Amino acid sequence: MSEFTVGDEDFLLDGRPVRLLSGALHYFRVHEAQWGHRLAMLRAMGLNCVETYVPWNLHEPAPGRTRDVAALGRFLDAAREAGLWAIVRPGPYICAEWENGGLPYWLTAEVGARARTCDERFGEHVSNWFGRLLPEIAPRQIDRGGPVIMVQVENEYGSYGSDAAYLRRLAGLLRELGVTVPLFTSDGPEDHMLSGGSVPGILATVNFGSHAREAFETLRRHRPEGPLMCMEFWCGWFDHWGGEHTVRDPGDAAAALREILECGASVNLYMAHGGTSFAGWAGANRGGGALHDGPLEPDVTSYDYDAPIDEYGRPTEKFRALREVLAAYADGPLPEVPPAPVPLGAPAEAVLTGWAPLPDVLETLGGPEASGPVPATFEELGIERGLVRYEVTVPGPREPYPLSVRGLRDLAVVYVDGERAGVLTEEEPCLKEPVAGHARVELWVESLGRVNYGPRLGESKGITGGVLHERQFLHGVRARGLRLEALDDAEAVRAVPSRELPEDGAPGLYRGTVTVRGAGDARLELPGWTRGFVWINGFGLGRYWSAGPQRTLYVPGPVLREGGNELWVLELEGTARTGPGEAGTPVLRAV
Repeated sequence: MSEFTVGDEDFLLDGRPVRLLSGALHYFRVHEAQWGHRLAMLRAMGLNCVETYVPWNLHEPAPGRTRDVAALGRFLDAAREAGLWAIVRPGPYICAEWENGGLPYWLTAEVGARARTCDERFGEHVSNWFGRLLPEIAPRQIDRGGPVIMVQVENEYGSYGSDAAYLRRLAGLLRELGVTVPLFTSDGPEDHMLSGGSVPGILATVNFGSHAREAFETLRRHRPEGPLMCMEFWCGWFDHWGGEHTVRDPGDAAAALREILECGASVNLYMAHGGTSFAGWAGANRGGGALHDGPLEPDVTSYDYDAPIDEYGRPTEKFRALREVLAAYADGPLPEVPPAPVPLGAPAEAVLTGWAPLPDVLETLGGPEASGPVPATFEELGIERGLVRYEVTVPGPREPYPLSVRGLRDLAVVYVDGERAGVLTEEEPCLKEPVAGHARVELWVESLGRVNYGPRLGESKGITGGVLHERQFLHGVRARGLRLEALDDAEAVRAVPSRELPEDGAPGLYRGTVTVRGAGDARLELPGWTRGFVWINGFGLGRYWSAGPQRTLYVPGPVLREGGNELWVLELEGTARTGPGEAGTPVLRAV
């Protein structure tokens, strides 16, 4: 058994100084059958360690009901087999451009602003969760023959709060549950972040994308001793729907990495391989500058991150540039770069065979209806990812007045007496045309991802204020939700009554097949489709949106099978038509 410790200036393995050359790779953003390949790519880039977050909400969808917590243990075993150490960042908050920053929606709905504090109710939930999670980590620590060398306390807490008692309680809980390897915190290299997010006696690390010397000078003002480490070296960045695709010059990233290493520091590349936020798990940010309190900026499905290993697992020019820098710090020659995953053999067009309008989908797969004087939120309906249909009546007779939604999160397609009347957003919450009474109004409201960073973490989704006709609230709102998870069940989806394809490209659930010859990694094109979600063989690929910048969805090779594959597309706004009576044909192509 080995011992990994923190010295006055270095990390020590059995008393010998070591430098951590780590890369972030999230097990939950990579198909499990591809973990081995991606970990081998890290080794080939010159890294000796892998880092991963743990998303609480993925593993505990309801209080006390867990799913596949053992996935973390399997990933850590794969890291050990690949010859890598492992850094685990269990949260409870992780950010990661992930839905609600990894916190369960039911938890933030219960505790509100008390999340990420020493509040007793929040602490009890964390204790219960860690009690189920830590058995996957503790036995796999390096002093027990495993790969885990460090465990993080919270995540960038200094960017959020200053509850020192909360951080101390978390650290104590981790120790009580068997963590014996070093604990650490990570924060931005600013005084208020380091003072708010660090814990006396626990290693403090910093996160940045450039100017390493200045960042480490700031860290040294707070921690005169201890190893220097950049826990998140941002060698790329993420994208928002409707924004520009972000890239970083490989030479610039390599120079910034070289500066970190010349400072004698350890490093963790964020991301080494970003992967994909499958199944609609992408989060959202708030714009508006440093306060992160502005317009919603939902994150795209791809988490490519302009990382050195791209979304498809292939080495990029940045991979080669960083590999050259890391090679100078390796103990010996670097391993050969593994072959790229096998791509799809030939393009394959889908054949759409049926369609169901959204009301039929909701009738078959939706949850129970709630009614009351004010609209129920997603949280009250038990909806984490998905959409809710709100129905309300404009009484009459009355003159046409503006109809608007107060507290809309995030987007609503509105129908008045069965006719589409417009799309509302948080920034444009009022219909362009006034509505007269008597009228029946439907609002199909979609969550575009819960905020994962900043003071609006945990905010509710749906209609959180009310529906207004002129200045008058419309009461007696009925609401029914459709959870995305309901479409993971192939048998349930097949039970939705099917109709012929609509001539007008109406929203709804489109079903069909795609015949594959030479199964392998692919990308799905959806020409003419507007916004929604896709499943192949019951595997949720995530959200698509014509707003861009993402234009295709990644389909991991292990998801496909030779011959026929089931495809269903939940289109939420309506498709364009590429031919008489036909929506654009979904097409699989090689990556």
